[in-house]
Amino acid sequence: MKKIILLTALTISLVSCGNNKKDKEASSINIDGSSTVYPVTEAIAEEYRSVDSDVDVTIGVSGTGGGFQKFGRGETDISNASRPIKEDEKKIAESNNIDFVELEVAYDGLAVVVNPENDWVDCFTVEQLRKIWEPSAQGTITRWNQIDPSWPDEEIHLFGPGVASGTFDYFTEAVVGKSGSSRGDYTASEDDNVLVQGVSGDKYGLGFFGLAYYEENADKLRMVAVDGGEGCVEPSTETVSNGTYAPLSRPLFVYVNSSSVQNNPKVVDFINFYLDEAPSLLKDVGYVPLTSEEYKEQKEKFNAFVEKHQK
Repeated sequence: MKKIILLTALTISLVSCGNNKKDKEASSINIDGSSTVYPVTEAIAEEYRSVDSDVDVTIGVSGTGGGFQKFGRGETDISNASRPIKEDEKKIAESNNIDFVELEVAYDGLAVVVNPENDWVDCFTVEQLRKIWEPSAQGTITRWNQIDPSWPDEEIHLFGPGVASGTFDYFTEAVVGKSGSSRGDYTASEDDNVLVQGVSGDKYGLGFFGLAYYEENADKLRMVAVDGGEGCVEPSTETVSNGTYAPLSRPLFVYVNSSSVQNNPKVVDFINFYLDEAPSLLKDVGYVPLTSEEYKEQKEKFNAFVEKHQK
């Protein structure tokens, strides 16, 4: 009789442990990827946690490329991205039987910044930025007066995102003409705070990163306008949303894993919450929301994806 009771108790214990593990997995949402999209997703996640405190939303920052590597291996539910997924990244996901949906969640501008003590440049043409950042500039374009003879005969000290960053990909494509095409002799970091510190501490510093990070650190930096061919324009909510800040404005994305949609209803809840709440929260973190019609389209796209994978 004692053996039967013990076996029954053990069985109940094992079933309970199994259910607890399953419940714990189902109440976790794992996100990684772009440092640029991180503040958007973190703001949404913070609000979501106040609505559903049982869900553990964790957000890593390994860059858009690093995030896609994890996403393609099935290690994350959602991937933050500041550029569209590349073909080789798609293939990794396909090889692991992972389908996904791409959703636009915000717009962002890239800010070109200098030290506040820089009193010689107020606007860069795209051609000048290309001359500074193209691969052939490495070791040859090293001083400010090589860009404009009226500027100081002093070294340019460059700061920018690393090669795993979607911001790096976007900037090089928009300015140099080819994604990933850049000089290599600059201070690179996936952490935008490192770039802010670098430029803010160097009179001859020059860098670029997402507009939201500039706005968080406007007291330490000075933003430079960009002339894309129609005159000098500074990035702002208005110029990013209406496209006049060209070519350095862009959409931001989240990607959602099909298996997460199938197995974790909290992921579906979170994404719907994300698309509903983004318009009201984005301005607080320095990003530009889509139009209400665009958010409606993204939600319809996501719901169609959910329906497809929950059949």
